[in-house]
Amino acid sequence: MGVSGAQARMDQNPGYYHRLLQGECCGRLEEAIRTDMNRTFPDNVKFRKSADPCLQKTLYNVLVAYGRHNQGVGYCQGMNFIAGYLVLITKSEEKSFWLLDALVGRILPDYYSPAMLGLKTDQEVLGELVRTKLPAVAALMDRHGVLWTLVVSRWFICLFVDVLPVETVLRIWDCLFSEGSKILFRVALTLIKHHQAFILEASSVADTCERFKEITRGSFVTECHTFMQVSGGSAPGAAAWPGVLASPACLPRVPS
Repeated sequence: MGVSGAQARMDQNPGYYHRLLQGECCGRLEEAIRTDMNRTFPDNVKFRKSADPCLQKTLYNVLVAYGRHNQGVGYCQGMNFIAGYLVLITKSEEKSFWLLDALVGRILPDYYSPAMLGLKTDQEVLGELVRTKLPAVAALMDRHGVLWTLVVSRWFICLFVDVLPVETVLRIWDCLFSEGSKILFRVALTLIKHHQAFILEASSVADTCERFKEITRGSFVTECHTFMQVSGGSAPGAAAWPGVLASPACLPRVPS
């Protein structure tokens, strides 16, 4: 809440969130959000309708309030997973709203707008980074005609939610709130570099896509502290990402 500026925004706008919930209804916005409720973490007991309390209502409120607050964005698929994580973490509708505002409104501008220009641009930027730093992988993608949006769109639009293990995602988000979107590139490059040999064995478009799913699983991503050190630049070999490194402040604090 502090490093993202969300706390300051909440303090400066007392009662604003609750006024949004009491605002004028927009059937189109609310129907789009309702459609995604049952698709959001269906395996999480707290989001089941039988839960008491059921976080579906909390999530719905946060998304409706944000859609009314930022009418240029409204609601976009993917925001439900992000807001759902925020609700689970903060256990507060209002804090979740202001953190969502920090992400969608300032840290990741145009990721969730109707044209998604920010998202599309960053996927292209990742492609150029891979071409520069991992040219063999870029050549494979070109050879098979695989578009980057096929393999990494979910990484970016869901900010690795339901892609990487939860503890690893939360450490990525610490860096995201603190430093901004460059952590998304560092994580993506780390995943691709670590599994480069495996990716280069792909023999088709479908095989390439499947291998990109596989590289988000296993012990490498489960060991969240080590993974973040490699992604963040403090571990041996991380100097492969000059210009996209984390500052030491964003690395996880490991108890001595």
